[in-house]
Formats: sequence, structure tokens, C-alpha cells
Amino acid sequence: MFVLVNLKAYDADPIEVASAAADVNAESDTDVAIAPQTADLAAVADTGAETWAQHTSPVESGSHTGQPLAEGLARNGAVGTLINHSERRLSLADIDGAIAAAERAGLETVVCANNPHQIAAVAALGPDAVAIEPPELIGTGTPVSQADPAIVRDAVEAAESVDPDIDVYCGAGISTAADVEAAADLGADGVLLASGVAKADDPATALQELIQ
Repeated sequence: MFVLVNLKAYDADPIEVASAAADVNAESDTDVAIAPQTADLAAVADTGAETWAQHTSPVESGSHTGQPLAEGLARNGAVGTLINHSERRLSLADIDGAIAAAERAGLETVVCANNPHQIAAVAALGPDAVAIEPPELIGTGTPVSQADPAIVRDAVEAAESVDPDIDVYCGAGISTAADVEAAADLGADGVLLASGVAKADDPATALQELIQ
């Protein structure tokens, strides 16, 4: 099971969370990755935790102020990137460009989408994985696997109808070990989560409890 913790712009200590993730990876079969703010990528990577970028721009080297270049992310320790998160939406053409940029830099890709129809569309662009995240559930603490289990099953079917080998993750409201288990039971290969760890009083403990 793959668990990607997106720290977004929360005021969580990225080193504390990353160190906990590195410990979890050393002690279990769960693969936990951390997506910190871009400025924290190198420091998080130095902990030994698997480090992902929150966004990659569909650009090449050049005059693109404020747009994270895929090669720069990789240079600072990122091994993968989220693309098209609900809070950082892109057009289909720009999703395609961001995937190409990530591949150019050797980054793995997870493309987010809101519904099974969109999942099929982005799966056709050839990312390593797709993630179903209904935006209305993000940050609510109500897991998509509980609120709308059918959308997870339908997303898995939609993605695999396009690419049988693609990984399918689910996110939105994931905050407990039971949520992770429910996602796996619905066919998901992993989960994306944020506030359940990043906003916890003790993020390291929250992460450790999540994968028990």
C-alpha cells in the first residue's frame, strides 16, 4: 500500500513528519511518501523519506517565473510529483505537458481527478498512477471510501479499462487506518491524505497509527 502525505501549506513540521515516514518505511511494508512545500524538498529528502513534489509545471527551462521546473524538483530530492490536485487544477493539455516534464526529469507521476470519467481521460495520458479525489470531501475527515465507495470502484474500473497496469489511489477525508483498509478493499493501490496528519496535534503519532 502506497501512502502519500501532502503537507500542502499547513504549518506542520516537515522534518518531523518526514522522519516519522522514514521510520515507518523501515519498519513496515507500507510505502509512505511526503509531499512538502517546494522550499522544504531538500531538507525532507535528507531525512531519507521518499519525497514528492506537490505540483510540477508543464514547462521547459526558460522564462517561467513562479513555476516549479521538473528538473529543479528532482535536483532537490523529489522522486515523484502530484499533478492536477483539486487545489491546483490544470487543463488536460497542461496535464499532458506536466507529465512530459516529469518524465523528462525522471519523476514518477500521480494525476488527480474528480470523477471516474476524468480518471479515464487522464489515465490515457500515461501517468504512473491516477488518484480519485472528490473535492467536496477534501479536508472534511469523511473518507471517500465511506461517503461514496462506488466512486472508488468505478475509478478503478475506469483507469484499468484504459491501462490495466496503472496504479489507482484514492484521497479525500482519509485519516485513519480503517480508511486506508477500506480503500484497499475497494481496489485502490494507495491513498492520498493531508489534514489527517498535517493538522494533527502529533503528526508523527498520527502517521504511525495510520498504517498499523
